[in-house]
Amino acid sequence: MSVELDEADAGTAAPVWAAYADLMSVLLGVFVLILVGVIGMQLQLSDRLDQEVKRRQQEAQRRQTLEQALAGPLAAGRVTLIDGRIGISGNVLFALNSDQLQPEGRELLRSLAGPLAGYLRSRDEILMVSGFTDDRQVRESNREFADNWELSAQRALTVTRTLIAEGVPSSSLFAAAFGAEQPVGSNADEAGRARNRRVEIAPVPKPSKRGAATRAR
Repeated sequence: MSVELDEADAGTAAPVWAAYADLMSVLLGVFVLILVGVIGMQLQLSDRLDQEVKRRQQEAQRRQTLEQALAGPLAAGRVTLIDGRIGISGNVLFALNSDQLQPEGRELLRSLAGPLAGYLRSRDEILMVSGFTDDRQVRESNREFADNWELSAQRALTVTRTLIAEGVPSSSLFAAAFGAEQPVGSNADEAGRARNRRVEIAPVPKPSKRGAATRAR
């Protein structure tokens, strides 16, 4: 009788141990899968971190190159650099009430073209070239421009075309006119008016193709 019971207990224990072994195998498999997933995520994060570090290093290098190109003009007061916007004095670029580049202005734009093109090369941005004037009306003797809006627009176009001629891709630039709006100095004195007569070059986000297609409809 006892022999029969022992055999029954052994028969019951065998399936239990088999089920326990199967469970442990499943748990081990799950653990391995989780471990592999964690390692994979760590590798992806590490790769992304390396890419981000390289991107920031390249961006810093481009910014440094641009700042080096601007060092002389900045020290001489011919340009300003505020929040990434390059401001160029209108007196450097143009004679009063003119949209024709002066030699000094052309040379300055030539020195900026290469660094600007390099700065844009791997960025999802384009450059807005903006023209500004003081609040004095265009002289009646100068009938080439109807008003300050037209004068600022032509100056912005002149700078844009010059940068394109010096190697900045035409797809990376556009011109904008602000006339006497958005002054940076007082128009009550000549020093302030001279500050307001300027051209600014500023990076802005590149419009998406999807947005452009929507506007085209």
